[in-house]
Amino acid sequence: MSTPRIALAQINTCVGDIAGNGQLVVESVRRARDHGAVLVAFPEMTLTGYPVEDLALRESFQRAAARGVDDVAATLESQGLGDVTVVLGTLGVADDGRPTNRAVILKGGVVAATYDKHHLPNYGVFDEHRIFAAGTEPCVLDIADARIGLVICEDMWREGGPVADMGDIDALVVINGSPYEEGKGHVRAELAGRRARELNAPVAYVNLWGGQDDLVFDGHSFVVAPDGTTLASAPGFQDALLLWDVGAKPGPLAPAQDEDAQVYWACVTGLRDYVVKNGLTKVVLGLSGGIDSALAATMAADAIGGANVIGVSMPSRYSSDHSKDDAWELAGNLGADYRIQPIEPMVAAFDAELGLTGVAAENIQARVRGMIIMGLANSENAFALATGNKTELATGYSTMYGDAVGAFAPLKDLDKTRVWDLSRWRNAHATAHGETPPIPANSIDKPPSAELRPGQVDQDSLPPYALLDEVLDAYVEHAEGRAELLARGFDEAVVDRVLSLVDRAEWKRRQYPPGPKVTALAFGRDRRLPITSRWREKVEP
Repeated sequence: MSTPRIALAQINTCVGDIAGNGQLVVESVRRARDHGAVLVAFPEMTLTGYPVEDLALRESFQRAAARGVDDVAATLESQGLGDVTVVLGTLGVADDGRPTNRAVILKGGVVAATYDKHHLPNYGVFDEHRIFAAGTEPCVLDIADARIGLVICEDMWREGGPVADMGDIDALVVINGSPYEEGKGHVRAELAGRRARELNAPVAYVNLWGGQDDLVFDGHSFVVAPDGTTLASAPGFQDALLLWDVGAKPGPLAPAQDEDAQVYWACVTGLRDYVVKNGLTKVVLGLSGGIDSALAATMAADAIGGANVIGVSMPSRYSSDHSKDDAWELAGNLGADYRIQPIEPMVAAFDAELGLTGVAAENIQARVRGMIIMGLANSENAFALATGNKTELATGYSTMYGDAVGAFAPLKDLDKTRVWDLSRWRNAHATAHGETPPIPANSIDKPPSAELRPGQVDQDSLPPYALLDEVLDAYVEHAEGRAELLARGFDEAVVDRVLSLVDRAEWKRRQYPPGPKVTALAFGRDRRLPITSRWREKVEP
């Protein structure tokens, strides 16, 4: 039997850009053909982008997707690529008129076969069961004397189903739009290995990469053997064409990447694609000299280049000299467009008119800064970045229409302790590559402070961050109640304080900008709770 060469085309698409995505498909098929591939598999819903959400329900979008398939098939044929079998994810329409999550098989300038996704996920960030109709028919392709099974993403995750009905095949191809979350790569590999053992055939897994609103897709396509051995793998967060010969020796293996690196580049990917895919080139954010704005600015510089990052220092009467110095040093390290705009005259005007005191007066400072950032964003045609982290978002420690303003929040799914971890990782990464560490050491080491009153530090009103993040992880991500937290030995006063802060801040989270999801449970799509609720966690009898 011959050994057909399969190419897994790991590409970055944009929702709605059917023509642009189609061009990426043609270019990838040409490259794959030049390398001897007879079958090229693309990720889930490549042609339309993924997820399309309720665009799938629009008949005009359905018609455009159908024309896009025909255009790609005709272009491949006209450019001498029609002899390659192409597995292309797109939007389909079932006989009853409902949309489907479809794979089309292109060969010789026509659609030779189709496969509609059977299992439609309806948990976490997924809402497919509401949108799509489920497929029922299996799909096995005959490619150069080899039988190649085909399924889409969730079809591999469910026990039984289309994978169990494949019969005797030489390989299973799985096309995916699987969002990134920390640690998920191991879960994918273990599951694919289990399916490979069940089939006694290798599993070739091709995944989308790139940012789409608050989702990040990491790629990391791979081929796994029935004994669990990884036969070939692609790097994450970049274009890749992974070539593998069915039944032959192992192919290329991508270098391993630790979790800190993956989380960092996931945030950078989400930020870059949010800016670029929405047609802008610049971002603007406040530089306080603190660790959050330092990491957010560094991510922005890595995403779109330091010269496209406008960093604004907005000192008040309470701003320390070291904070201003740290902001200046950071901007210099990044090559950012650094500006200084003192806020004291504007704050004084509000004080004279309103006579506010306490927290209300402190928040005026944050809101003046928010107006400055949004004004610059408007005038510079740039996206404003909110620099708050997940811990602040959980506890409501952000000022609405102040530091919470912006179009995107790159740290939204990183708790405070993770912000420190990634900052140290990024500096170590720079050192390892012979570069100047971008984040000033003082920004990492000094006690965090909003500097809204003399001598203020975060720990005046919050538990130590290591403890706070541990309680938040248990309550938010693992849904442990008050009784479970107390049983684990957490202090009762700390538990009651933290749970009260989280429950009361839901209205703020609803108004916060989107940001890249990198954990198993991010605020937003993953956690949907009522704002108005009298439910409070209590000790159960």
